[in-house]
Amino acid sequence: MKTDLKAICQDIRCDVAESIGHLGVGHIGGCLSVVELLAVLYFREMRIDPAQPNMPGRDRFVCSKGHAGPAVYAALAERGYFDRSLLLTLNQGGTNLPSHCDCNRTPGVDMTTGSLGQGFSCAVGAALGAKLAKDGAIVYTLIGDGETQEGQIWEAAMFAAAKKLDNLIGFTDYNKLQIDGTVEEVNGIAPLAEKWAAFGWNVIDVEDGNDVEQVLAAVQHAKLGVGGGKPTMVLLNTVKGCGIHWVEELRSGNHNTNFTAEQAAAAVREIRGEA
Repeated sequence: MKTDLKAICQDIRCDVAESIGHLGVGHIGGCLSVVELLAVLYFREMRIDPAQPNMPGRDRFVCSKGHAGPAVYAALAERGYFDRSLLLTLNQGGTNLPSHCDCNRTPGVDMTTGSLGQGFSCAVGAALGAKLAKDGAIVYTLIGDGETQEGQIWEAAMFAAAKKLDNLIGFTDYNKLQIDGTVEEVNGIAPLAEKWAAFGWNVIDVEDGNDVEQVLAAVQHAKLGVGGGKPTMVLLNTVKGCGIHWVEELRSGNHNTNFTAEQAAAAVREIRGEA
């Protein structure tokens, strides 16, 4: 298994660019902002086995922020759940890699997601189930900052705290942009740390969610809370489109955008430091 987290992040970013570039359009911005988290979880911190994707008692990852599905697929392929060549079938007819994650079609995907807010509720349910089964599983889940505007997020958050689901670790991709503009302009969620704390969660605020060492330290810190009676939310201050300069500059325009094979090739060169 690969161990160099920075190199893994490069590989995942290149896979995302190539798969979306092959398709010609996709949610490139929100995929690139969560790469460091996926590298840390799949290559360092989660108790998983690609040879046994349904292993009892395994840790689970629920990508409630469904638009980041292509980044999850890239991480799964790099981790060995399926052949990397399948990434070029992204969101095409007959694919096992639909735009949003589907646990019935993709090895390694633990929950079908897409309708914003619902994946987070499913993660809460999975954490409760693991508690009842006493199987030791930790459930990790990713939500978007725009997704945090959904009422369902806060209903699930209240339930998780009430049930003392300390085996649940959430992550907010706090890139501060959504399809219609900035999060604060559309429907502000600040002060976010204080809100999660008020709902009974431990909160860890990561200054740079695209610094893989900071993310690793935050995940390891969050795991110390398992057994402490509270779920944990990690706020990852990220850059939407991180790693490709012109995608970053599109800001909200990179939510779902045309992305050609030629642009993907240029992006790979930039990611690899060859541009």
